[in-house]
Amino acid sequence: MRVGTFVLAAQFPGQGQGEALHRAVRSAEVAEESGLESVWLAEHHFVPYGVCPSAVTLAALLLGRTRRIRVGTAVSVLPSAHPVALGEQAALLHLTSGGRFSLGVGRGGPWVDLEVFGSGLGAYESGFPESLDLLLRWLREPAVGADGERYRFREVPVVPRPDEVIGGLPQGPEVVVACTSPGSVRLAAERGLPMLLGMHCGDEDKAEMVALWRRHALAAGHSPEDIEAAGHVSAGVAQLADHPGEARETLLKAMPGWLRQGLAAHITVDGRERAMRDPVAYTELLCSLHPVGPPRLAADRLAATAERTGIRRFALLTEGSGDLTTTEENVRRLGQDVIPLLT
Repeated sequence: MRVGTFVLAAQFPGQGQGEALHRAVRSAEVAEESGLESVWLAEHHFVPYGVCPSAVTLAALLLGRTRRIRVGTAVSVLPSAHPVALGEQAALLHLTSGGRFSLGVGRGGPWVDLEVFGSGLGAYESGFPESLDLLLRWLREPAVGADGERYRFREVPVVPRPDEVIGGLPQGPEVVVACTSPGSVRLAAERGLPMLLGMHCGDEDKAEMVALWRRHALAAGHSPEDIEAAGHVSAGVAQLADHPGEARETLLKAMPGWLRQGLAAHITVDGRERAMRDPVAYTELLCSLHPVGPPRLAADRLAATAERTGIRRFALLTEGSGDLTTTEENVRRLGQDVIPLLT
């Protein structure tokens, strides 16, 4: 199994934004030191839920500070970005890092971001397939033009070419799609792209989504071999402690305040009403679903998820305590105490 961290750069109550970003960078550096396989970076705008507004920019910093670990975005919000600009950035990071960059993309939400960046609600509601296909063409073809509803431009050369094989690099960066609905599962499957499945989903839901993805991928003509090799990613929460209740207590003390502050800050672009999860109940749900507890329990939960879903890649939120020292220790224990039990 391939275990990595999921970094939100969460701003907990009473903390500054620089403090949250420093914790994010340090947790990624410790992840490499501790033998983890990857680090996945979230992207948010205008909310303390996560204070990293550009996952690709933070990925560039971390790729420069590390030598082995894979760095991915989870996710770059495609409706708020131009697919060609994002493709150019992905190609640059892929080539200069020796193939260690993964590009995770998603549809995001109906947030005020769409107003600020001028993309409009249509980019969220109907424009994601066009943007994704243009991005994929940019990462796979030598020259690209567009004649779609949202993007229209003459053919231009792709520079730098991300699909050049230099020193044995894979052809172009890996692209992963965040999936939260049957429609997004089908979109990813038809293009043969692996899914990133959220931490709010349990094993049963994730298994159903993987099965649905497999059916759509087969119907689209993808080979059984490619389908079995798809590297889906399961997001979750990890908090380690020697006693079962201690890890849960750590998260219940810190996460509800962060969730209440962060989720309430989201503003919809069109004034639509939205329901917010109860922060305490959501924290308790995450504790019940994911590796929260002693190392043996954590390893067993990861193994169970892999067995039930077929997913063998994990992106685990380790900053749930909100504390830098506790987060660093949590990451170290994940690498030193849990991963050996999985191998």
